[in-house]
Amino acid sequence: MRILVAGGAGYIGSITVEHLVEQGHEVTVIDNLDRGHQAGVHPDAEFQKLDLADSAGLDTLFKNGRFDAVMHFCASSLVGESVTAPLQYYRNNISNGLNLVEAMVRHDVSRFVFSSTAAIFGEPTEQPITELTPKNPLNPYGRTKLYFEHLLKDAEVAHGLKSVCLRYFNAAGATKDRGEDHRPESHLIPLIIDAARGRRDSITVFGNDYPTPDGTCVRDYIHVSDLAQAHILAVEHLGSAATGDAFNLGNGTGFSVKQVIETVEKVTGKAVKVIQGERRAGDPAVLVASSQKIRTALGWNPKYTDLESIVDSAWQWVQKNPDGYPA
Repeated sequence: MRILVAGGAGYIGSITVEHLVEQGHEVTVIDNLDRGHQAGVHPDAEFQKLDLADSAGLDTLFKNGRFDAVMHFCASSLVGESVTAPLQYYRNNISNGLNLVEAMVRHDVSRFVFSSTAAIFGEPTEQPITELTPKNPLNPYGRTKLYFEHLLKDAEVAHGLKSVCLRYFNAAGATKDRGEDHRPESHLIPLIIDAARGRRDSITVFGNDYPTPDGTCVRDYIHVSDLAQAHILAVEHLGSAATGDAFNLGNGTGFSVKQVIETVEKVTGKAVKVIQGERRAGDPAVLVASSQKIRTALGWNPKYTDLESIVDSAWQWVQKNPDGYPA
C-alpha cells in the first residue's frame, strides 16, 4: 500500500514508519518538526515538512500522492500542557486534524488509522478498561481525542471514510535505530534512565499509599514496536472491513512505578536516587487497558510482554544515542 503517515517524525510515528517500510509498504511522511526529528524518519520513506494547518499544502500532497490510507500521529499529547494551553490543543488536535480528514474526503482516500488514547476514559469505573468502559476524559487532551473519534464516526456516515481508533496509555522502548527523544522529556521510563546515567539527580515518586501491591501507581507500558504492528494490522483490516472500529491496546496487568524503577536499575546496573513526593491530584491508582478485542478481531499478538525487555530496548538505544537525535 501507499501510506501517508502524518507525524511520522515523532516517537511512535517514526517507528511505525520503520515497520511499514520493512514490510514493503510505500510510505510518505509529513511532519512540521515542532516536536519530531527528521533524523528519525526511515531513509526509504519520502519526507515532506508540512503542517496540518496548511490546507493548500495538503491538497497538493494528496493530488500528487494517490494514497491508499492515512495514519495520524500529529496530536499534541501532554496532559499538563493541555490544561494550561487548551486552545492550542483544540486547534492542533481537532482543527488541524479536521484539515487532514477534509483533504482525504476531497481526494477519495477512505482508510484512516488514528492514534487515540486511553485518556478518553478519565478515571475508569472498572479495571482493566474495555471498549465499553464509560468515557469521561478529565483534561483537554483526552477531550480532544474523544471529540476527534466522534468526528471520524460522523465522517464515515457522511463520506464513507472508514477509521480505526487505537487507544493506549504509555508507549515505551525502542528499536535498534529509533527511540524516545522528547524535548523536554516527560515519560517515566526515559526519565528514570536519565537518572540512572546521571543526566538528572533523581526521580520523584508521587505517592506511595495507593491501594496497589507496593503502594505506587500502576500503569500500562507497551513496547512501541507492538503498537506499530497494531497500526499496521488496523490499516490492513480497513481494506476489507465494512465499517470502522475502535480498539484498546493494553498489557492486561500493568506495572507499578516502583517496579519500573527497580527494572531500570536491574537493566542498567546503576542505582537511582528516589525522592518520595505527595500524590498528584487526579492520579488514579491503576490504569490498565484490556486488549482482548483487538487480539481476537485482528490477531494482534505483542512480542514484548515483560517490562525488562521493554526497558532493555530503551537502554540499548540510549547507549548508542546518548544525546538523542542530532539537532
